[in-house]
Amino acid sequence: MRRAKISIIGAGNVGATTAHWCAAAELGDIVLVDIPQTEDMPKGKALDLMQSSPVMGFDSNIVGTTSYEETAGSDVVVITAGIPRKPGMSRDDLLGTNAKIMTSVCEEIKKTSENAVVIVVSNPLDAMVQQAKHVTGFPAERVLGQAGVLDTARYRTFLAMELGVSVEDVSALLMGGHGDTMVPIPSCTSVGGIPVLQLIDEARLEEIVDRTRKGGAEIVGLLKTGSAYYAPAAATTQMVEAIVRDKKRLIPCAAYCDKEYGVGGYYVGVPVVLGSGGVEKIVELKLTDGEQAAFQKSIDAVKELVEVMATLV
Repeated sequence: MRRAKISIIGAGNVGATTAHWCAAAELGDIVLVDIPQTEDMPKGKALDLMQSSPVMGFDSNIVGTTSYEETAGSDVVVITAGIPRKPGMSRDDLLGTNAKIMTSVCEEIKKTSENAVVIVVSNPLDAMVQQAKHVTGFPAERVLGQAGVLDTARYRTFLAMELGVSVEDVSALLMGGHGDTMVPIPSCTSVGGIPVLQLIDEARLEEIVDRTRKGGAEIVGLLKTGSAYYAPAAATTQMVEAIVRDKKRLIPCAAYCDKEYGVGGYYVGVPVVLGSGGVEKIVELKLTDGEQAAFQKSIDAVKELVEVMATLV
């Protein structure tokens, strides 16, 4: 049986850690790519990771390169390339530079892996995945963004910390853009099957949601020299697994919505069924009036960001 081929563009902390998680789970063979200016860095990281395989007991082939030739025929391409946030920067501050990087990367992917499912991780996420779809010209279901899995993981972590329970018992959903306008869905949040608002009052829940919205910035502020990578890489790996193993996971992702939720042709975080074809179904929920109003505000913020990006690229 042929192993899946997973190419990860960007060998920084997020990309290298994603390679680590994917290799450890034996999701496929991995190509780790970075820009020519990094010289042998991706080769070194790939070799180091490969040498851990006898100890950790996984059997994946891992190569590092500064060329896209090795990525040809990839089943999944993960794009983490771009400049990271520094303290005081928002995700949106990265827009112009990362849009140009995304354009360059996607032009190469289009040439080498025309049948791949593309997962965008670079920020600002919702605009970057819109650019990836535009440049590759791939069907919308094969271009998606990693945000919802990460945002939900942070939300579940903070809820578990608040209640002193296992994260395994917390089920939650966040929708909308990746950032300050992300939308919690209390009607889809429970702990051990108990609706969250029976365990946490509404004011305290909003404080936890606010911390979730600022989860990336909190880590940037603590690290001072970089941004989060363990959780983003783990979230990305869950998406890769759903695709290469056709698991049909129902998870939140940045997906292209046209008629769905009345979005009108933009990427926004929604629950989807994720399998070998990418986004196999967008699940439309009946939102409360408050949830719908917050979701529309988030959609409007994404549209504005995409319009600004169009003037920069």
